[in-house]
Amino acid sequence: MANNYIDVLKENNQEHLLKYLEMANEEQKQELINEIMDLDFKHIKELYSLSSRDNEKAIESCIIEHTKFVDKYKISEEEFNRYKNIGEEIIKNGEYAVVTMAGGQGTRLGHNGPKGTYILNVKPEPKSLFEILVDGIKRANSKYGITLNWYIMTSTENNDKTAQYFESKNYFGYPKDKIRFFEQGNLPLISEDGKLLVDENLHIKYAADGNGCIYKAMKKNGILDDMKSKNIKWIFIGSVDNALLNMVDPILLGLTVSEGNKIGSKSVVKRSPDEPVGVFCKKNSKPAVIEYTELPTEMASETDEEGELLFGESHIMCNLYSLEALEIISQNTLPYHSAHKKAPYLDENGNMIKVNKPNAYKYEAFIFDGFVFFDGISILRGRREEDFAPVKNAEGQDSPQTAVELYNNYWENNENGRM
Repeated sequence: MANNYIDVLKENNQEHLLKYLEMANEEQKQELINEIMDLDFKHIKELYSLSSRDNEKAIESCIIEHTKFVDKYKISEEEFNRYKNIGEEIIKNGEYAVVTMAGGQGTRLGHNGPKGTYILNVKPEPKSLFEILVDGIKRANSKYGITLNWYIMTSTENNDKTAQYFESKNYFGYPKDKIRFFEQGNLPLISEDGKLLVDENLHIKYAADGNGCIYKAMKKNGILDDMKSKNIKWIFIGSVDNALLNMVDPILLGLTVSEGNKIGSKSVVKRSPDEPVGVFCKKNSKPAVIEYTELPTEMASETDEEGELLFGESHIMCNLYSLEALEIISQNTLPYHSAHKKAPYLDENGNMIKVNKPNAYKYEAFIFDGFVFFDGISILRGRREEDFAPVKNAEGQDSPQTAVELYNNYWENNENGRM
């Protein structure tokens, strides 16, 4: 077994890092050596092997089936009220909490800072994505006579700036002791030829390990224990970049409880077969989501007898879990997926290289891969104009412009707020 960094690098075909050690000062050198010795090279090799995986072939080896859902606007008034009463009782009892995934930067939007601090020019006055979420939680608190616990997952890259932002805004008037930040994990970026990359500060270059690592992050950071100590039994997890995110929906909660499931989710119908969103399905008889990059074209276009897409329920990152479900998933390891990304890096001559095309692989776990540990999931179909205004792209579809339009239209038509 290798017992020094030189042997470790040679054994794992990463000798190029020795050149960075030569250009480092003593402090930088020791820090880089420590990073090298902390790396799990076996895991790195396993991750790199994913980069050449044929996703369509992997899907073809599975049995993929349509999954059932409940359309919120087609259920009877009796059912609607039953779900609502079940959900509201749990919320009023203080057994419900919300989690926001906010580990991303606003780079694609041309924003320098955490994505949640991005300002949308909504009416009656501009607000950041974080403030829009706070508004929604406050409305729920007022309606149910409670103060929800709010957990926010950040990343190494944006944790400090996120905390500073909330401090500078006096937490938007939300009780500070009801908000808790925690960080997701990281994985190293790997070049196309399997080499570790180095950043401008002579550190191994890392990237956040995907929204699917929220389960282990909640366990590692004591979030699950904190929830248990507060008698929280149901948890909603959503993404910061949805301007219409409704984190407190008693109908989804009541439906999930009444169907006897430990997990639930909201969906909206795909705009078209080629819309770039993941869709719900059953994979080998278990609840699942297929990413749009992995769904074969012919399956994406299949329709039922009513002309609706068989695989048309979009996963919009509105997921509900019992605390028991989160504990089960957190004890398991989810698969990683590779993504070809643009990653600036320091070359072996000490030059910072900016790139204009993908040059490295990032590895992520997906949150919906945790669904496989359960036999069923409750899916509540909502409406795009009420539930989904994503801020993903700088312009065009799913941009600030489209999100603002959806947000303004919604509130013009719903002056009394959500149910």
